Amino acid sequence: MDIQESWEKALRFTEIIRPRVQPLHAFAVTRVPYVFLSESAVNTGDTVVRKGEVVVEKPSIVLPFNLPRFEGFEFGEEAPFDEESLNTFFLVRGVSFPSFKYNNKTSSVEVFEGGLSKAIKDYSSTLSKAEDVHSGLVIGPEDAWQFSVIIFACSQVSRSAHHDIRRLLDDTQRRGDLS
Repeated sequence: MDIQESWEKALRFTEIIRPRVQPLHAFAVTRVPYVFLSESAVNTGDTVVRKGEVVVEKPSIVLPFNLPRFEGFEFGEEAPFDEESLNTFFLVRGVSFPSFKYNNKTSSVEVFEGGLSKAIKDYSSTLSKAEDVHSGLVIGPEDAWQFSVIIFACSQVSRSAHHDIRRLLDDTQRRGDLS
């Protein structure tokens, strides 16, 4: 599957079942844990469970506007494109992401014995019982998981924008930079 097909598939089938409740940090690195569920292509009737986190941080070098850095998404291993072609792909299509560094760290990939709807109920319940306000629950296609996780992480950045702007203004006023 080429990059266009993967992107379109992820856009069609990615669904954020349970977004992160806790807003992202405006001035610090934010860890965005997730549980990603997809129907198994190998074991029909089972669900692939990918747990990890995307570390969202300001890059250590100044990047041009809307030029994010994606690391740890394993595009080279499972997909025939790399980070540079990914950025070009987004740029040509007018898809923009904030110029942060998005570093995916997958902690586990396992198989849940049961269908996707059963896995959704199980993981939703587990996250709710644990009162986990940091983790998100996402579903999408197994063969385009990278894009689904990018969509999730960037949606969380977008959801935090209003909160971040408010905090920036409050911080500036506290320091006396605004008249």
